[in-house]
Amino acid sequence: MNIIEALILGVVQGLTEFLPVSSSGHLVLVPEFLGIAAPPLSFSVLVHLATLVAVAGYFLPDLKNMVLSVIAPRRLHDMQAVKYWRRLLLWLVIGSVPAAIAGLLLGNFFERLFASTLAVGFFLILTSVLLFGADLALARRTKSPTPLGKMRPVDALIVGCFQALAIAPGLSRSGATIAGGVFLGFDRHTAARFSFLLSIPVILGAFVTELKDIGSKFVTASGWAYGLGAFAAALSGVVAIHFLLRYLRERSLRIFGIYTAVLGLLVAVLSLV
Repeated sequence: MNIIEALILGVVQGLTEFLPVSSSGHLVLVPEFLGIAAPPLSFSVLVHLATLVAVAGYFLPDLKNMVLSVIAPRRLHDMQAVKYWRRLLLWLVIGSVPAAIAGLLLGNFFERLFASTLAVGFFLILTSVLLFGADLALARRTKSPTPLGKMRPVDALIVGCFQALAIAPGLSRSGATIAGGVFLGFDRHTAARFSFLLSIPVILGAFVTELKDIGSKFVTASGWAYGLGAFAAALSGVVAIHFLLRYLRERSLRIFGIYTAVLGLLVAVLSLV
């Protein structure tokens, strides 16, 4: 992998990790469309780590408050705040369990699907169905949206199950979890915020699993390409998070649903032809 290819794939990863269009699907499709070699698993995990840096940096105040609520609650000066941040931390732990189980039990099966563009096309269409379904559920809602502070353990578990579905290539993790949150009564912005926070343990787990493989790559000629690709992923990840949170305050998920539907149909047809 050369530097230009790494930069392109890094930007693609950073943008699509947080926009509800599937990063895994794009990392399969972009090399196909551009006629370049598919990125090694170690590169994919490394740019995932870069997006972890992006999301952790963006939500650093939230992460700091969650840690303080456990190790130094008096620094928060408010017991209601302590309870809120402790609950949010617990919900993130609960929400991460389904993805961990899915990775252990089904990881090998879905890893083989990454070689199938037809599978990617199918799961992109499924992403579109979830996004349109979330918008439809929101349009029909008569009650006020549930604030994040009112989240229940079962809500966190259900959103975590939606996240576990995203082990499939082409099924957007952020799209699935945002849709899951909307189905449970949260607004799009709140669902997106929880989705981004929930990505942190999953991305971290993927990185730790492949840490040895990544380390060996940095002592080879691929090191510069890997490093620049990771930088591009982190920078574009911050841009994507900031954009989507602002976008979803006033706008729907429809444009992303149209994009994933069109791309999924195109990919499915081309793979069959």
